[in-house]
Amino acid sequence: MGSGQPVQLPLGIKLRDEATFSNFHAGPNAGVVAAVRALAAPGDSAGSQIYLWGPAGSGRSHLLQAACHEAAAAGSLAMYLPLEEVLAHDASIFEGMEQFDLLCLDQLEVIAGDRAWEEALFHLYNRLNEHGGKLLVAATAAPRALGIELADLASRLGWGVVFQLHSLSDEDKQQMLQLRASLRGLQLSDDVARYILSRGARGMGELFEVLERLDQASLQAQHRLTIPFVKRVMGW
Repeated sequence: MGSGQPVQLPLGIKLRDEATFSNFHAGPNAGVVAAVRALAAPGDSAGSQIYLWGPAGSGRSHLLQAACHEAAAAGSLAMYLPLEEVLAHDASIFEGMEQFDLLCLDQLEVIAGDRAWEEALFHLYNRLNEHGGKLLVAATAAPRALGIELADLASRLGWGVVFQLHSLSDEDKQQMLQLRASLRGLQLSDDVARYILSRGARGMGELFEVLERLDQASLQAQHRLTIPFVKRVMGW
């Protein structure tokens, strides 16, 4: 195994370019990030798995995609698969996925209670383990609270290391927002960042959408990010 490229299914699924470890402010999740990064590295952790769970906006999808980016950069064969986007397909889509050095399955909760998908995933677990592949999965709840009906799969989900991703504090969110801004070449002062947090949505996804909008407006207007400018652009 190993090709050095993150493989994409012919479903329009792509890794976000910005979903890297360097773009992620770990905050209270530093230990989780370190473990995921170690799993993505080639070598010693072959045959191991990590299960991530946490609320919306905690960074589950970002970390799975970052792991794929890093594994591919190291020459491994890696794939990211958000299950919500493949439910319209047959569960046989899992066939052959044991070829990957690292398989990242996101949104595991969407197949809970679906017998065909649960059985297909259980068999994929077994095949991947036999091939020495590594598995990184993410969901909104812990394995035993996910509502998986197939007992063997529910047990298998807890085989590896299980990590809970904690929500970021306002201070962590501010640092994450400023990190993303700096990577875009934007200067986001503490005052402006705090203003955005006080007026905008609380989830990181929504905050990044605000930043995207401000980035475009700042570029078009050739104007730095100030509180009056942010007010005008966002209509606050």
